[in-house]
Amino acid sequence: MISILKKKYILPVVASGLLFLGASFKDDFFEIAKQIEIFTTLFKELNTNYVDEANPGELMDSAIKGMLASLDPYTVYFNEQDVVKFKINNTGEYTGIGALITRKDDKIIIREIYKDFPADKAGLKPGDEIIQIGDVLLSDFKDDASQLMKGAKNTKIDVKFIRQGKTNTAQIVLDEVEIKSVVFFSKIDAKTGYIVLAHFNNKASFETKKALEELKKQGADRIILDLRGNPGGLLHEAVNICNLFVPKNEVIVTTKSKNEKHNNTYKTMMEPVDTEIPLVILINERSASASEIVSGALQDLDRAVVVGSRSFGKGLVQKPIDLTYNTQLKVTISRYYTPSGRCIQALDYAHKDKDGVATRTDKKNYNSFKTRKGRTVYDGGGVLPDIQLEETKTSTIAKALLNNDGIFNYATDYYYKNPNLGSQIPTFSNSDFANFKQFLKTQKISFDTETEKALKNTLAVAKKENIDATINTEYEQLLSALQKSEETLLDKNQEEIKGLIVDEIIKRYQYQEGLYQYYVKTNSEIKKSVSILNNSAEYNSILKK
Repeated sequence: MISILKKKYILPVVASGLLFLGASFKDDFFEIAKQIEIFTTLFKELNTNYVDEANPGELMDSAIKGMLASLDPYTVYFNEQDVVKFKINNTGEYTGIGALITRKDDKIIIREIYKDFPADKAGLKPGDEIIQIGDVLLSDFKDDASQLMKGAKNTKIDVKFIRQGKTNTAQIVLDEVEIKSVVFFSKIDAKTGYIVLAHFNNKASFETKKALEELKKQGADRIILDLRGNPGGLLHEAVNICNLFVPKNEVIVTTKSKNEKHNNTYKTMMEPVDTEIPLVILINERSASASEIVSGALQDLDRAVVVGSRSFGKGLVQKPIDLTYNTQLKVTISRYYTPSGRCIQALDYAHKDKDGVATRTDKKNYNSFKTRKGRTVYDGGGVLPDIQLEETKTSTIAKALLNNDGIFNYATDYYYKNPNLGSQIPTFSNSDFANFKQFLKTQKISFDTETEKALKNTLAVAKKENIDATINTEYEQLLSALQKSEETLLDKNQEEIKGLIVDEIIKRYQYQEGLYQYYVKTNSEIKKSVSILNNSAEYNSILKK
């Protein structure tokens, strides 16, 4: 996500709406006013005449979401609770429990614990299933249950949770929680510094600068900046991070819109930390938005070698607009362009297929651009690394295991069967992998690949039409064949899946920090980056120095 934050003043509702519409759509003002009047009349008559009692708030919420769904997925409406979450993501500060959580059925699942924060101090672990918060049973609470675990500092919250089939209780004492942008940095060897930038909140450039300066003090004269899995954030922070490595007054990104006031050129505004230090940037298919500005801009300026796999491809910029009653609209206002002039947006939301899915830019329609020293780069589908590594791509079967919690649930089971592993690095043998496959069968964990979901949907439709009995035999045969195919894919991608399992297991014992300490010793993408930095001839050749 890329967003631009600016201070806004709330005007009276009618004036605010008219000013916004007049400024943005003055050529279509009559048509817009007409459609608003039609909608207002419809909404009033519906609430007055509908046979059952209707909830105006829910109706309007559905109407807004339906309207925005026809645009891009980044243009969204925030209610009051959502606004709080959005501000947390951008500031990196809130009062809470210090854990990554998800809602599943009638439970909150603890996904990851952050070291020394409230949930960790209360003894909660990944895999714990919270079923009650205070006096509230989550089975009876359908709203956002995470709000039940927020409050003033030192607020005590009693929770009831299930762990390994047993019900337990704990008391969490809320405290200030800071979401770091730089989640890890260290020296890999005598000369190479490594920085993991996980988010682009408003402290991203400050934390990156601090890490860079500390590594240089420790003797690092080359840097690896890891943006793998970084979903983006604030645009100006991306510019400021580039500024650490390039001179003042350098163009980093340009935004273009149909509305001229959103057309901007963003230049570096400060003195850099180091314009000469060799730099490698790691990206993958989950590096998006601000991550793509940093990697794309420094690639265009021939300032860094980009390593990994093609990035996500989000070249759209959003801006939050305050609405009445503490609500907010985050709206896509422009596209961004890297210094060479390329926009790396991969999906065309203005043109969708018959199923309403945005079309992807065809490779044959990519346009070529030149970096400052004449290297060819392309638009249309994310940032393409200078050095592409297959191991940074996630296979279909691995994605399924991550999405269906196969790996997560196995790691939970492993943790409680091996309580004394501590700081040891787990070895995952072929026998362990066989146990993993048996675990998937025993727990009846479905892979839910696109093919499997389509097949199950076909049977569901057949049941509705009362023809399932006539196709049941063929269905079972197809499902059996599909499951055999999935098992074959498990074996084919065994090394990749083993790596993902070990990653998850390490986090259970050593938190996120332990995982990155493991990475700097074993990760193949990091090793490749070090080898490029160690070979100045190769590094300079890639950048045409």
